[in-house]
Amino acid sequence: MKLSDYVAEFLAKQGITHAFAVSGGASLHLIHSLERTSGISFICTQHEQAGAMAADGYARMAGGLGAAIATSGPGATNLITGICGAYYDSVPVIFVTGQVSTFRLKGDTGVRQIGFQETDVVDICRPITKYAVMIREPKLIRYELEKACYLARSGRPGPVVIDIPDNVQRVEINPRALRSFTPPKIKKTVGSDKLKKCLAFIKQAKRPVLILGWGVHLSSAERSVIELVNKLGFPVSPTWAAADILPGDHPLMIGTFGTHGTRYANFAVQNADLILSIGSRLDTKATGSPISTFARGAKKIVVDIDPKELNKFKKYGLDIELPIDADAGEFIRALIGQDIEKKDISDWRQRILAWKRKYPICPEKYYKEKEVNPYVFVKTLSSASKPDDALFLDTGCTLAWTMQAFDFKPGQRVFHDWNNTAMGWALPAAIGACFAKKDKNIICVTGDGSLQMNIQELATVIRHKLPIKIFLVNNHGYSMIRQTQDQWMGSEYLASTVNGGLAFPDFVKVAKAYGFKTLSVKNNRSLHQIIAKALKIKGPVFVNVEISGKYRVIPQVKFGRPNEDLEPLLNRNDFLSNMIVKPLKVSLVEL
Repeated sequence: MKLSDYVAEFLAKQGITHAFAVSGGASLHLIHSLERTSGISFICTQHEQAGAMAADGYARMAGGLGAAIATSGPGATNLITGICGAYYDSVPVIFVTGQVSTFRLKGDTGVRQIGFQETDVVDICRPITKYAVMIREPKLIRYELEKACYLARSGRPGPVVIDIPDNVQRVEINPRALRSFTPPKIKKTVGSDKLKKCLAFIKQAKRPVLILGWGVHLSSAERSVIELVNKLGFPVSPTWAAADILPGDHPLMIGTFGTHGTRYANFAVQNADLILSIGSRLDTKATGSPISTFARGAKKIVVDIDPKELNKFKKYGLDIELPIDADAGEFIRALIGQDIEKKDISDWRQRILAWKRKYPICPEKYYKEKEVNPYVFVKTLSSASKPDDALFLDTGCTLAWTMQAFDFKPGQRVFHDWNNTAMGWALPAAIGACFAKKDKNIICVTGDGSLQMNIQELATVIRHKLPIKIFLVNNHGYSMIRQTQDQWMGSEYLASTVNGGLAFPDFVKVAKAYGFKTLSVKNNRSLHQIIAKALKIKGPVFVNVEISGKYRVIPQVKFGRPNEDLEPLLNRNDFLSNMIVKPLKVSLVEL
């Protein structure tokens, strides 16, 4: 058997049905082997970056392993942004790269390159993968593939890179003679002492908040955590990556918190006396800055599978009373099995409900505007969407507006590369998701700047007739950058608008040229009609949503301001208004 055939069969046995590839001289054997292997096929993207992101989206949607293939040199380096997205979000993806033949490697010569398109992709990718290795010895191919896939899935998951020189791909091997990899026997359990302390904190809590993070999805604990939520009865404030776990109308659902979250959720978190965080690393977008001001009057229980994430808080002056190094699913199931004694928190829940009514994310006046208000667009899309739809979002204000205003229905999922948050991720990731679950309705919401980063993948959508509904939030520039320039640069919009240096095409004409059915909407009044029409059309659709460049994310915390002491800003009609609460005293202060 040729070694490249063995690689293709191995990927198929991992349950991967589609690998995303761009051909090149050093990847042809791998691609041809995929074509000859049953159960798996290759999908040609127009760019390796998009191929990496499609593999990422495939893995997220399938809940398993994704795969992408690229040639040596620029083909391999083009994967890197997509690799970073998978690494920072703990998504298991195997990236197989071709390499120049072993007899053309530069080795220890000290020169920069010997083989044509030779690049040391293994050393480049080590900091952004769980494992990266070059296969120099053919008989180690089984061992290295098994090891890589084990590491990609185990513990805190993540991407791996297997670099295979061209001449190694061609070698004839005997599969029965190959050395195998034996996984170590490691199982993290939740200690009984930790559970006892957790139960004691729960018993004492009068103003608890349950924070759910992406780790709940990674551990496939969605059903278990709903059981825990109902058993605890705690108000729930998810991170963006977990905003789809509870439907928006669930009585315990507060909304997302953090620098771009809702006011009412931040009021709840900042006034809590207990934070139980499961599966979230609590990054600076969640905590605000300085980190030490996060939930400053609360005891904190933080559950994370990565002990380094738990240890980082000491450096920034945030005390975590009970760090628990455990898989989110294991902890959730362990806590469900306990006899939980808790206080009556009905007053606390009513207080949060009052905040939610007082500070709506999309007040009635937004609907009375003639032009499209981004919050009204999101609310209308939310209302028109169906249970079990999947949303793929691009970064910037498009992401923030959607995560603040979208009301998730049961079974809906939302996807973004939450921590790398690369412009242009949503479209290729949505493509990958279509191949992971062909019966899933896919909605892609992207900005004009983000779409430009991977606009060539419109061809991939049409080539495969993928039923992706693309909504382009077209505000003729980088609105999130403009908001930063409002805060720090005196509203001088350099490199963030057309007048400031950007160049944009007529997106509707471009979409039509690729073969899309297109629709456009320019006012609030026609939003519902156009969105409903787009979602009913079979096959791919491109909807241009014209939005004024004046709109900003409201609220947003300005960098460097802690989430406290700025209550007067809440009463101003100000794009830069903050989600701030008064200092916590003996009793909860009305805001």
